[in-house]
Amino acid sequence: MELFISSLITFFVVIDPPGCAPIYAGLTAGVPGHHARAMALRAVLVAGAILVVFALFGQDILGALHISLDSFRIAGGIMLFLIALEMVFEKRTQRREDRAQKLLDTPEIEDVSIFPMAMPMIAGPGSIASIMLLMSKGHGVERTLVILAALGTILLMTYAALALAGPLMRILGARIEAVITRVLGVLLAALAAQFVIDGLRGSFIQ
Repeated sequence: MELFISSLITFFVVIDPPGCAPIYAGLTAGVPGHHARAMALRAVLVAGAILVVFALFGQDILGALHISLDSFRIAGGIMLFLIALEMVFEKRTQRREDRAQKLLDTPEIEDVSIFPMAMPMIAGPGSIASIMLLMSKGHGVERTLVILAALGTILLMTYAALALAGPLMRILGARIEAVITRVLGVLLAALAAQFVIDGLRGSFIQ
C-alpha cells in the first residue's frame, strides 16, 4: 500500500491531470463531444503504452547504453526538479499553453491525441523518468504490478479530466488551478531532491 500511494502521488504530480484539462479544452474547442472523448481515450492509451514499455524495458535500455541506475536517478531527479520549478513559478502552464496555441494557429492539424497530448504532455520526460526511477528501486512481479496499477489509476483520472475538461475548468477556475499546481510543484521538488540523494548515496557509498 505504501508503494502504491507513493507511486500514485508521483504520477499525479508529474502527469498533472488537472493541468492537462484546460490545455485539452482549448485544443478541442468546437470539436463534437464524442470526437473529443475519442481523442482523449486515444491519447491516454498511447501514453500508457509508452510508459509501460519504459517501465518494463527501461532498465535494459539503460544497460545497453552502459548507464547505471544511480546515474539515471541523479539525472532524473534533476529533470524532475526543473519541472517542479516550472510548476511553482507557472512556467510549465505557460509552456503548455504556448504549444497549444501553435497547434490552434495551424488549422490543418486536427487530431491532437498523439501530439501534444500523448507526448509530451502525458508521457513526457518527467513521467518517463518517474516510472523508470520507481521501477529501479526494486524487482519482483508484485512490485511491478503495484506501480503499474498506480499508473493505470492516474491514466484513468487523466482520461476523466480530459473528457470532462470543459465542466472541470468551470468548477476549478484559473486561481484554484494555479494554487494546486504550485503545491504539487513543491512536493515534486522534494521528491526530486530525494531521487538525487539516493543516486549520490548509491554512487559513492558501496
